[in-house]
Amino acid sequence: MPDTEDLLTAATAGDRRALAKLLTVIERGDEDSRSLLAAVYSSSTGAHIVGVTGPPGAGKSTLVNELVGQIRAGGAEVAALLVDPSSPFSGGAILGDRIRMQDRVLDSGVYARSMASRGQLGGVSVAVPGAVILLDAAGFPYIILETVGVGQAEVAVVESADTTLVVLNPGWGDSIQAAKAGLLEIGDVFVVNKADRPGVESTVADLNHMLHEGSERAWTPPVLTTVAKNGSGVAELWTAVQSHQKHLSEEGSQTAERRAERDLRAAIAELVGRRASAHVEDSAMVEAVADVAARRIDPWTAAERLLGNLPV
Repeated sequence: MPDTEDLLTAATAGDRRALAKLLTVIERGDEDSRSLLAAVYSSSTGAHIVGVTGPPGAGKSTLVNELVGQIRAGGAEVAALLVDPSSPFSGGAILGDRIRMQDRVLDSGVYARSMASRGQLGGVSVAVPGAVILLDAAGFPYIILETVGVGQAEVAVVESADTTLVVLNPGWGDSIQAAKAGLLEIGDVFVVNKADRPGVESTVADLNHMLHEGSERAWTPPVLTTVAKNGSGVAELWTAVQSHQKHLSEEGSQTAERRAERDLRAAIAELVGRRASAHVEDSAMVEAVADVAARRIDPWTAAERLLGNLPV
């Protein structure tokens, strides 16, 4: 992309159209996307990425809107990536950032972008890690990543976030369901939203009990209550996020190494996927599909045969 440098310069200076163009390149996932990411990777400004996850209907979008307000009240700029369900027809996001963050669209210090999940399990789009890298390079000190809300598959959000907020509601499930959802393992801060409803005390108590079981951890996730629709408790939530950010900064190189490993693993997976697609001939794939459909061979053996001599 011959104008990548100009676009990035403009985006860093606050040109939202330039930033939107660059994010569109990232979403395409082609060679231009990889070249762009390679060009901007060393320009990291150390953004803190806050992941917001939890079951559908927990009030994540409203909470994100209020968190953005808290960040802006402190004078910092913030970008929000809102991962939405994909349209089965166009592949695009069904919900839009202007709908979900209409209170903030006139604020020049806020940038919101909806990204289609395109069927990805884990609640995040395949383009999200690249978008985070780009927004970091563009100078946003805080990036909020809200997942699509797919329940038990949402654990993938932790791969792209520094601080992960798990948003639940009063009376949500029982201890067995919470453990099965995998959310206890990924949360850095737990939020019982819609705390004006009955059952909030028992939900908070259950979460605290489960989080304090087992061996002592360097960071024990706090359990907070909010009523996002009126902003209650959001200031305290933002304070908890900042406390976790400070905790990570005290770890120093460990946090940087985790980020580097995350980015490297993502790059390896993408590269292997591209090489595999280029290596497997269409005719061989058609034949393998027919064999698997007829149960003459299992998918794993078929994959091993198709990729057996894949060049490294």
